Amino acid sequence: MWSWVEEQPRDCCGHGSRAQAGPQGGAMEPLRRLQLRWRRLMSSEAGRGWYTPSAALPSKRGAGEPEPGVHKIHGKRRTVVARHGPYQDEYHSISKGYQGNSIRTTKYTLISFIPMNLFEQFHRAANLYFLFLVALNWVPVVEAFQKEITMIPLVVVLTVIAFKDALEDYRRYRFDKKINNHVVRVYSGKEQRYVEQRWKDVRVGDFVRLSCNEIIPADMVLLYSSEPDGVCHIETANLDGETNLKQRQVVRGLTEQGFDVTPEKFTSRIESESPNNNLTRFRGFMEHSNKVRVGLHNENLLLRSCTIRNTETVVGIVVYAGHETKAMKNNGGLRYKRSKLERRLNVDVLWSVALLFAMCLVAAIGHGMWLSGLKDPPFMIPDDTSPVLAGFYMFWTMIIVLQVLIPISLYVSIEIVKLGQIYFIQNDVDFYNERLNSNIQCRALNITEDLGQIQYLFSDKTGTLTENKMVFRRCTIAGVEYPHEDNARRLELYQDQDWDDADPLAVPGKSRSCRSSMKSLSCRSSVSLDTLTPCDPEPDPRGATQDGPHPRHMAFSSRMEKEVLPDPLLLQKLNGLISPELPLQDAVGAAPLEMTYIVDFFLALAICNTVVVSLPQQPQRMVHMQDVQRTPLKSLEDMKLLFQRFGVPRFASVSPPGSDASPGSDSPGQLARRLFGRPKAAPPSPGGAPAGEEKERQEEEEEEEEEAVEQKGAQAGPEELAYEAESPDEAALVHAARAYGCTLRARASEQLTVDLPGVGRLAVRILHVLPFDSTRKRMSVVVRHPLTGQVVVYTKGADSVIMDLTATPKGDAQAIKESMDIKEKTQRHLDEYAREGLRTLCIAKKVLQEDEYELWLKRHAFAETSIENREELLLESAERLETGLTLLGATGIVDRLQEDVPETIEALQRAGLRIWVLTGDKQETAVNIAYSCKLLRPTDQLLTANCSSKEACEALLVQLREEVEASGAGPAGADGHGDGSKDGCGFTLVIDGRTLEWALQEELEEAFLELACRCRAIICCRSTPLQKSQVVQLVRDRLRVTTLAVGDGANDVSMIQVADVGVGISGQEGMQAVMSSDFAISRFKHLRKLLLVHGHWCYTRLANMILYFFYKNVNYVNLLFWYQFYCGFSGATMTNYWVLIFFNLLFTSAPPLLYGVLDKDVSADTLMQLPELYRAGQNSEAYLPSTFWLNLLDAVYQSLICFFVPYLAYAGSDISVFSFGTPINTSALFIILLHQVIESHTLTWMHGAVLLGSALFYFTFTLVFSATCVTCNSPANPLGIDIRHMSDPVFYCVCALTTLLALLPRVLYHSIQNTLFPSDITKAAFLDRLSPEERCSRIHNWREEQTRASPLLTTVVVDPVLSDGDLCDCSPDAHSVVS
Repeated sequence: MWSWVEEQPRDCCGHGSRAQAGPQGGAMEPLRRLQLRWRRLMSSEAGRGWYTPSAALPSKRGAGEPEPGVHKIHGKRRTVVARHGPYQDEYHSISKGYQGNSIRTTKYTLISFIPMNLFEQFHRAANLYFLFLVALNWVPVVEAFQKEITMIPLVVVLTVIAFKDALEDYRRYRFDKKINNHVVRVYSGKEQRYVEQRWKDVRVGDFVRLSCNEIIPADMVLLYSSEPDGVCHIETANLDGETNLKQRQVVRGLTEQGFDVTPEKFTSRIESESPNNNLTRFRGFMEHSNKVRVGLHNENLLLRSCTIRNTETVVGIVVYAGHETKAMKNNGGLRYKRSKLERRLNVDVLWSVALLFAMCLVAAIGHGMWLSGLKDPPFMIPDDTSPVLAGFYMFWTMIIVLQVLIPISLYVSIEIVKLGQIYFIQNDVDFYNERLNSNIQCRALNITEDLGQIQYLFSDKTGTLTENKMVFRRCTIAGVEYPHEDNARRLELYQDQDWDDADPLAVPGKSRSCRSSMKSLSCRSSVSLDTLTPCDPEPDPRGATQDGPHPRHMAFSSRMEKEVLPDPLLLQKLNGLISPELPLQDAVGAAPLEMTYIVDFFLALAICNTVVVSLPQQPQRMVHMQDVQRTPLKSLEDMKLLFQRFGVPRFASVSPPGSDASPGSDSPGQLARRLFGRPKAAPPSPGGAPAGEEKERQEEEEEEEEEAVEQKGAQAGPEELAYEAESPDEAALVHAARAYGCTLRARASEQLTVDLPGVGRLAVRILHVLPFDSTRKRMSVVVRHPLTGQVVVYTKGADSVIMDLTATPKGDAQAIKESMDIKEKTQRHLDEYAREGLRTLCIAKKVLQEDEYELWLKRHAFAETSIENREELLLESAERLETGLTLLGATGIVDRLQEDVPETIEALQRAGLRIWVLTGDKQETAVNIAYSCKLLRPTDQLLTANCSSKEACEALLVQLREEVEASGAGPAGADGHGDGSKDGCGFTLVIDGRTLEWALQEELEEAFLELACRCRAIICCRSTPLQKSQVVQLVRDRLRVTTLAVGDGANDVSMIQVADVGVGISGQEGMQAVMSSDFAISRFKHLRKLLLVHGHWCYTRLANMILYFFYKNVNYVNLLFWYQFYCGFSGATMTNYWVLIFFNLLFTSAPPLLYGVLDKDVSADTLMQLPELYRAGQNSEAYLPSTFWLNLLDAVYQSLICFFVPYLAYAGSDISVFSFGTPINTSALFIILLHQVIESHTLTWMHGAVLLGSALFYFTFTLVFSATCVTCNSPANPLGIDIRHMSDPVFYCVCALTTLLALLPRVLYHSIQNTLFPSDITKAAFLDRLSPEERCSRIHNWREEQTRASPLLTTVVVDPVLSDGDLCDCSPDAHSVVS
């Protein structure tokens, strides 16, 4: 293995991997850590290394110690050989335990549906409780009803849930069948060729051949690509939502060795890690027949569900299939979280159980005492049962009789109501984003009510509060600042208009069919775009139609991002390279050293990235390059001498190569070839051809290559190139470099083509790419410099990291002084950029000596081929390389705020939400953005926490807390009060990532929280994804508050998952945050309505519905309990069993559902204009423990009235038991239905229809039952009783009187409370009934009163909801939803 690496060190393309941890250190410290790690891996006790040792590596043992052999790997791994290769016996033995490629996301089969579904449903305690009651009713000594009747409620609930589960599972079955029957070409051993097979028939070890635009059926290692450089591009939109292209590479060495992809000749083995869900990591190696091992990385793996782009043919070998693929491992389905209201509900259900047991215990004791007082009663059959045993039996009988106290239908009703709430949220037109053609997504179905109880909001900054559309603003190079004032004025023009609509590449609302037809042209094809027929226009949600096909929208490529205006001074210096009038040094007015900095700076901007170059006219078609070779130069001084020596005419402007040249001048390609062309070595001729003929042949070849280069430049001019970047920062920097003539023309796996002003087209050889990760906070590329031939490392990253990695030159005092001066000036410029709110990146370089590079390469290759601890080893390798850097300069990138962010934050703060901003940006940038979005007010006092040690952090936290306490600021509660000092100045804590790491430790977290609770806002800068999740978890668990986290990128996923409610924004960085979230929105401003309106409605509706369920169950059960005092606690009932069972199950079940979906206490406009109303949900005012018990007391009172008024009315009469029960049941129905009318805030025709329908259903069922049923209620016979009783006018008088007396206290209570002690919700509801002018005036007065009462909760922000236009018309929005 290592011998192969030594023979071809410059052909190794190392790829980094995401690392999880690892400190920074000096040049020797990582080496010592690597030595220690290597000793552990090589030791016989560890036995963990998956590698072959080599003598090429420095020995880690003593002189006399033998080198260790290859140790056997402990733990699970996977070995893959070709299915139709030479190792047939081995394949059959190892592939038995590997899954096929068929997928099944269904839960059930036809045979297993009933048992499995019942098993899942009986995981609910309520269902188990009622199953116990059903079984208990079959015991003869405690039987209360007919056995079949007791089963009805449980059977109905189980059937409804089972039907819903069956429909969902059937939809999954149809989708699985469609996926499994997709067709792909797989190599057949029998036919010796590739044949079409269904996806489900693919197996591990199969060779699969794919063409452009085909979807990958399984996880495959890439063995062959039709591209000459072994590159394949994939689109991962089906996996993570990102539409930009990702580059994948054939296994290293296969392309150079002319690898034969015939499966019969495939003698290599693949060993990899076990299947896992990590999409960004793949560890393994390929061992060839000569025992040489080549490391496998994520760049060699084609993931299932991705799409092949830009490549006509690829061949891969399947390593993971079916449910073992990474895509299926990440398919977790819908998220389940337990809401705060559900936790409260469970507690109250336990109280109901306790109440039930108490009532049954009273009945049991009463029955025993009643039997003890009887002396041989003639109406009882004598038996030997003692009163005590009879009382014990009666306890269980009463459990059956009073079973409806536990609301079994409540859980089903809650699910139905939440589905209705989600329906109205998703159909709210205010959440629709026309530009993205997207709406809100509700991915979690069970926490809608939590939206109305949020107390702490944690937000990312970039892409969440800002657009995440990075635009190059200014830069500093070699300590010289270039303000780009013209570019600043250009950006100001974009502030008041959305230029995405004017962008010819942006196609809002494009139909999917159009996009599909455009993507079909992704590969090389003779079909012209002019021959396409337009797609059929499709109406958008507003009714407009779209035109025909347009080029698809490229990520991060709007006009605002691409059109960068150069700085005149910097452009003048660059023009010095190509000015024909003055020598180089005089023209640019700067030393050659500064020119070196400038050229390297822009070269770094152009190549230190993973940008893919494509053609927008043919979407996602990559621009390929010619193989241009260059003669290495020593320095830019040599270039100047060559310019003077040849006297070559030079260009007068920074025109991109390929533009028209003046007569008599060389084209850019000719200029580059004359200056830097390297003569090709002529092979020895057998006949000894004359030197003149060889020279002529060489010149002809050079002319042909020159024509090919010029033709390629003419075909792909600068206006035709489009850049697809993985992040907006990369795109902004590449566009900035292009504005100065340093244009990235094409990209291959190991080579880039770049245009330099005055030089022309250069081929830059890529040796290694060390990608960005959140631990290092930087990325680097190792290249062979196109001008000097040296190995150069270009690095870009956060200034806090790059500045620490820069080195001071040794020896020359003048050089040391210049280096320090550049560093100090650059730092001042960085601070200035941050104060302006710009995102900053530092650019640096490092020149490696050949022996230094060879030593690093050997150790890096060792890290790449390790499977265990590969991430740690790669991190140490990258840190070893990225030291001693030379600072080139820095960039300032502007990222403007999204629309309505200040108004949204101001409204949320007035609503009582505590807002924390967790960002990876530097401190000054985050503070500036916080002021811009009105999170910080001009009167706020900033508390800055930047510490270098744990002890300093502890002392500072105590000091800051004492300072806040001295000002009179108390701890802030969830309602937002207490967040400022007595004089009206609030405090805002700004803490950096290093200090936050100390503050989150167990010893300091209490002090950190005490300080944070006294501040009105918190800004955490330079925070890592792990720190974000730790902060959210700390606040959620220690303060016991309801939290919401919102973000847009992969670095926000952990924070979103930890919070009680996670909100993802479908922004510029893919869909990772959206796929991990509970709710997905397109803009931050949508949080305002989502929380203040829908959150408030969902919480109040569901809370009131749950209370109503408890009320009606307790009310009706108490009627049965009061009757026990008059029947000897015998468990008898005064009504037939059917009415008893159906009363809660059917007669009173529909109105609460409508109540939970459509009730609206305050209109949407009022809730938006008065965010303070949201605090009612934060404080759980609709569902407090006191509210629950008062509700039960009211139910007990109403049951007393409902029972004793008919009892007194019919006292002394000769009516039967069932005749006595009929007015009680009817009165209870009227009381329960009218009680809901009193509690409802919205009454529509639907409410009236449901309430009237419930009453009619009860009367119809009762009359039909009374007229037809003879033996339905054995042993009693209720035939004709209800018909006769309901024809008596006294019956209706009794029912009316009972209903009036039962509901009168509640009506009086509401009248007195709303008149003398109205709540804010009651006042706001009254505003909706006023005229628009009076309503606006009242709202204005309300806000002024709130401001005087709590001045710290408001900021001076012009709210569009209360703008001048809206003050004239505050009528409800016509587009608001009605729910």
